[in-house]
Amino acid sequence: MQRLKTRAQFQAVMAGTTVSRTDHFALHRLALPAPSVEEQAGARPLFPVDDCWIGAVLPKRWARRAVTRNAIRRQIYAVCDAQAAALPAAVHVVRLRSGFDRKQFISATSVQLKQAVRSELEQLVRRAAA
Repeated sequence: MQRLKTRAQFQAVMAGTTVSRTDHFALHRLALPAPSVEEQAGARPLFPVDDCWIGAVLPKRWARRAVTRNAIRRQIYAVCDAQAAALPAAVHVVRLRSGFDRKQFISATSVQLKQAVRSELEQLVRRAAA
């Protein structure tokens, strides 16, 4: 599984369709394009490897603390790596679309928050794979 790194890659996927949603996350997908004439002429393609690509977008608006964003990002990559066989060879971005209640999840790295995030991400990937 490849990871998105550049702004252009993220923008290309976010312009694609939303294939799955949960209460806190949305999964965007972009089918891998066939190599164009420009790419064959020597220009570098956005997605050089025909594989499953994954990226994570976690706005500060929904996860204020960096430790929370990093914990959620680790969960996203772990769940997607574990279920890579279920996902098609395409480019995916998991986007946090609403925040987790800080009154319910006091600690940014609590076991309860990790379990809630993981179960919701597994549900997100199952819906996208179906």
